Amino acid sequence: MSSDGYRMIKLTIDGKKISAEEGKTVLEIATNAGIYIPNLCYHPDIPPIGACRLCVVEIDGMKGFPTSCTTKVSDGMVVHTSKKKLQELRKNLVWLILSNYPKDLPKSSQLKKVVDYVGVNNILSGYVPNPRGLPIFSDDPLFTRDINRCILCGRCVRMCQEIRGVGAIGLIGRGMDTIVGTSYDSSMKDAGCKFCRACVEVCPSGALTDKKPADEKDREKTLIPCKSNCPAGTDIPRYVKLIAEGRFQDSIEVIRQKLPFPLVLGLVCHHPCEEACSRCDINEPISIRELKRFVAENDTRRWKSKVKVSSDTGKKVAIVGAGPAGLTAAWFLRKQGHAITVFEELSEPGGMLKTGIPDYRLLPDVLNKEIIDITDIGVKIKTNTKIESLDELFNKDFDVIFLALGAPKGIEMGLPGEDDSRVLDGISTLKKINFGEKVDIKGEVAVVGGGNVAVDIARSSLRTGAKKVTILYRRTREEMPAHDKEIDDALEEGIEINFLVNPQKIIPSKDKIRVECIKMELGEPDESGRRCPIPIRDSEFILELDRLIIGIGQRSNVPEKFGVSTDKRRRVIADEESLSTSRKGVFAGGDLVSGPASVIEALQAGRLAASSIDKYLGGTGEIDQKYIPDEEENPYLGREEGFAHKRRVEIPTRFVDKRLHSFSQVEYCLDEKAAIEEAKRCLKCQLRLKISKMPFPPLS
Repeated sequence: MSSDGYRMIKLTIDGKKISAEEGKTVLEIATNAGIYIPNLCYHPDIPPIGACRLCVVEIDGMKGFPTSCTTKVSDGMVVHTSKKKLQELRKNLVWLILSNYPKDLPKSSQLKKVVDYVGVNNILSGYVPNPRGLPIFSDDPLFTRDINRCILCGRCVRMCQEIRGVGAIGLIGRGMDTIVGTSYDSSMKDAGCKFCRACVEVCPSGALTDKKPADEKDREKTLIPCKSNCPAGTDIPRYVKLIAEGRFQDSIEVIRQKLPFPLVLGLVCHHPCEEACSRCDINEPISIRELKRFVAENDTRRWKSKVKVSSDTGKKVAIVGAGPAGLTAAWFLRKQGHAITVFEELSEPGGMLKTGIPDYRLLPDVLNKEIIDITDIGVKIKTNTKIESLDELFNKDFDVIFLALGAPKGIEMGLPGEDDSRVLDGISTLKKINFGEKVDIKGEVAVVGGGNVAVDIARSSLRTGAKKVTILYRRTREEMPAHDKEIDDALEEGIEINFLVNPQKIIPSKDKIRVECIKMELGEPDESGRRCPIPIRDSEFILELDRLIIGIGQRSNVPEKFGVSTDKRRRVIADEESLSTSRKGVFAGGDLVSGPASVIEALQAGRLAASSIDKYLGGTGEIDQKYIPDEEENPYLGREEGFAHKRRVEIPTRFVDKRLHSFSQVEYCLDEKAAIEEAKRCLKCQLRLKISKMPFPPLS
């Protein structure tokens, strides 16, 4: 008996004695034994039908040439797979398959490889193939259907109907007119297709092809773009699937395997995963960030009892900067058993999460709660502590230092008159607002810049005393680096944006400041890939303002005594893979190395630093902990009418007239029903990776 309870039998294939499980087919057993039998309609995941007949064999005592994909093995069976008469028969069958096929066989297809392996008999020397002239469907999302290349193997139909349970495609017509298609020639969207692309995966002939071909060396990157586009590699398909199943706590625990700030990210992440979501090509992406927020806000905190902190290693790590990169590294390094102390110059931890993101996007209580989770496992945070020299840390017996100071300083424009007290630095202004300090904002305000910081400054100014706020940006909206949603919210709140405008001089006066601006036009792309703004001659004009706030960018501020190499922008130079610096035992990451970036990128820098530092200290570098076990996914999807037309959930928001009088959160959380329905819009792209490989001929 086998481990699965099947009775074991013995048979012979091409002279090779084989032990096999009763109930398996000849083709399965031969394949497992390394004996290749040509085939095209067979697939390991689909019930066999013997349609192509290429897998015919000879079996002693059995008449004719049975198909090995449908013939069960029996004790004492003797099978022959490569006798000359079989080879000639297969060549005839190949000729029949290719008789109406286009001349060019896709080089990477199973069909091409089988044809090359088997060969072709020219049965009718005078036969001229008659092109069928069938339609090529290229307007459907995600994949193209070229019916002219279909060999009617039936794999795609059986996969769609029997394995996925969708039934979007089937065999249409009769006899020589049979094709694979949809009912009434409807589009795939209207046919109920769920765009799992299992049909594409199992097609041997090139009749079904991805519009974005997957690189065989890194298929997951192409086939699961949401996960590959997340800097932290969060298992988005899994946690979205769990939400669709109503398993909210399991979902948050999948997220927490990678990230210690799930609710923060659910509120402020710029969600590059959504930009890559395959559903974008159908109608609208899955609202991934809002789903993360939903499970984070409904967290029962069961995961806390599962957190494992390894026994103390005796190693001490100093982290300079309590921003997202530093705190993430602290979380993972403490779980590895190292003693962690985080040094923060400001009075409160959080870095740019605290100083640079307004409360209407990220309430302080949310940030503080997730920071407490980090200190609860033994991470020490020392605030109001500025580190001027790394030697003082090494002298206190720290084994490693991770620099995560961020880019907390605003960049000046260098304009004449910029030293006027009514010209404010945007980063400092945001920090004062977030720390509850008094800010001198009033009247008519203009904010210079086009990034998220500039938009945050503009929206915060409206909530702090400005009567009117205008953003001045030297390019067009298309080049604006701020996120579209933030721009839309700003416009909705009454903020004006003057595009193709740039200040060039500030002229002080008694009551107002007069800002001389110039109009711009776009030229050729610069090193950022955006078209370069060029001043238009004699287009100067004057704006009279009460305040001008500069929000054009940020820079780091590395003390000279740190003794680490920096570039011309004063960013610390660190190895891309390990984040090690020019100084032994010193690592650096986040905005300090990359320049201003996103929260999720900072978190990933913290993760990478934790792994590298753990290895440096003699550990494995394996920092992730699973809170729930892996599970096999059910390949069955089921039919759902109108699936492709389901629209993205609308995020409930606070009315504009209620927003501008406080820093209360603008967006509300989804309710349970909306979250489940949104999660069910997912295409479950990950299921494609679970499909078995097609049995290709051996390499010659």
